[in-house]
Amino acid sequence: MGWAGRSNGDLLALAAESGFDAFVTADQGIEYQQSPDQLSLPVIVLIAHRTRLRELRPLVPQIVDLASDRPQRQVYRIDARSQ
Repeated sequence: MGWAGRSNGDLLALAAESGFDAFVTADQGIEYQQSPDQLSLPVIVLIAHRTRLRELRPLVPQIVDLASDRPQRQVYRIDARSQ
């Protein structure tokens, strides 16, 4: 896709233009870097001790549930540490 090295703002815009339903990231700082009222699509932030696949994989059902509920343009947090 050629999106490597892009800023979060650019990635959000590209994802919205490409028809993505939501933007999923492990970057916990994104909600402080982007203005909530200017989000072009919902942002789902994954919170885990590490960003390794084995630690993020258990969050997939919650991501699917949230995405299927047609989330609003805001930041959602899914925290693996609270499970």
